[in-house]
Amino acid sequence: MEEANHSVVSEFIFRGLCDSRELQTFLLLPFSMLYLLTVVGNLLVMFLFITDPHLHSPMYFLLANLSFVDFCLSSVTTPKLNTDLLKDNKTISFGGCMTQIFGVHFFAGGEMVLLVTMAYDHYVAICKPLHYSRIMDRQKCIWLVLISWIIGFVHAMSQLAMIFDLPFCGPRRVDSFFCDIPLVIKLACMDTHTLGMWINTDSGILATTCFILLLTSYTYILVTVRVHSKDGASKALSTCTSHITMVLLFFGPCIFIYLWPLSITGVDKFLAVFYTVITALLNPTIYILRNKEIRNSIKRLISQLKDSKDNF
Repeated sequence: MEEANHSVVSEFIFRGLCDSRELQTFLLLPFSMLYLLTVVGNLLVMFLFITDPHLHSPMYFLLANLSFVDFCLSSVTTPKLNTDLLKDNKTISFGGCMTQIFGVHFFAGGEMVLLVTMAYDHYVAICKPLHYSRIMDRQKCIWLVLISWIIGFVHAMSQLAMIFDLPFCGPRRVDSFFCDIPLVIKLACMDTHTLGMWINTDSGILATTCFILLLTSYTYILVTVRVHSKDGASKALSTCTSHITMVLLFFGPCIFIYLWPLSITGVDKFLAVFYTVITALLNPTIYILRNKEIRNSIKRLISQLKDSKDNF
């Protein structure tokens, strides 16, 4: 009986971040700390939203969902990266590789749409404050989050469907620390130039569409507020700075990797680390540092913990 196309290659080998064994050992501690802080920071935001009634509003509901997505996105690649830093032979099974591809595109695609949803929330809050509670009710918020998950799932499945049945018969070395589609399809035993263009187009359409919608939203917010208030632009910019920073940090590396015509291995690895490892930590950090209500919620939590300890 003829075996499936992918059965010839049962596993892939990661080249990793670098070839130096000493440098990899040195990187283990900072990357482990980054992941630990990412988990703690995003779980903290979710915990505060669940337990603090002051944060039971659409903006913080969306932020809690963003933290969950960041936690999941980081967990797809970072634990494997950390364990591989201690190994000379960095292998991953074919199924594990396909799971990584699905996970990265599922959560990254969902996060792109979720960021657009958060921009819409900011638009309603700033430009239509009197109608905010009616427009951004609980049911609409839930549906908007569900739509982001659905779009992320459809995007991930479309990416996976295009590569799952490719004939992989060697070589099997992936020049990265995780299974990134542009690098994996280079290992197929066929000409994948056209397929690569379709895959990049699929990712590019989603990323570019969301990015344009975000730019349009924030431009409209600033223009609208400036017309109605002399110093409104600066206030609106202050309100949206955190979100704008997140958007640039997340979309910049993605657009460069999937849409830039040139491939520079060192730069691509750095950007891949940035959007899979570092961005997931920056999101809760930026919001905790810049959002007064979240800082107050943390103070209330600390105060409650102190009271509980004293009573005990």
